[in-house]
Amino acid sequence: MTYNVQVGAGTAQARHYVSRGWRQLAPNRASHANIRHIARLLGEHDIVGLQEIDAGSWRTSEHNQVQRLAQLAGFEHWYTRINRNFGRFAQHGLGLLSRFEPSQVSEHTLPGRIPGRGALIARFENGDTTLAIAVAHLALGAKSCRTQLDALIELMAGADHGVILADTNCSGRVLTANPALRRHGMQTNAPSLASYPSWRPRRDLDHIICTPNLATRSARVLDVRLSDHRPVCQMIGCPAEAFADDMITEATYAQS
Repeated sequence: MTYNVQVGAGTAQARHYVSRGWRQLAPNRASHANIRHIARLLGEHDIVGLQEIDAGSWRTSEHNQVQRLAQLAGFEHWYTRINRNFGRFAQHGLGLLSRFEPSQVSEHTLPGRIPGRGALIARFENGDTTLAIAVAHLALGAKSCRTQLDALIELMAGADHGVILADTNCSGRVLTANPALRRHGMQTNAPSLASYPSWRPRRDLDHIICTPNLATRSARVLDVRLSDHRPVCQMIGCPAEAFADDMITEATYAQS
């Protein structure tokens, strides 16, 4: 799953950008309750990429939202990257939840005209096989978005299999035409699924992008309004040889 959780603010209608906008700036019980609702969705998946989380600051009552979601949804492994550090007032960033323990997790800064975009990359390695899973939130501008996507693909180079979980801020049509994606044969969830805004989805901004050697089933968007985005999830046949023997279950597919 990939999900832009909007710091738990719970924007479910256009007018909430005004009436609930303060929830992204100050501590409040409603956002904590919304995080609990989001956790119920995440618990049905094996690997989750999160955008627009807070890593623990005044506005979340010092709670790391990734850690909190991991605890509530039963994920043993969780990782956070802070993209924009506003000190004690806000720690804005990305999160990764996984039921499998990665061999390595790295943080990266992505290029762009305005700083503050980055990526988390988890690598699952066993012998000569590597599965790389990246979480990212790309820039609004088309040029910066393209540059960041190119950089992200290069960071994943060398892995036998790859998955990107991202709020790309661009459509599936734009991704399909991206030269770097085409060069590596990476494919986004097709058909493209509208996930924004959550109350009346018209734009496909949230994507799961896979290398062609992974078996995938059709992606779907969940009909929930816990953020201004809806989550996108997909069943992916992850290669068993990328995981240590004690991590493998009887399931053929792992949800991402």
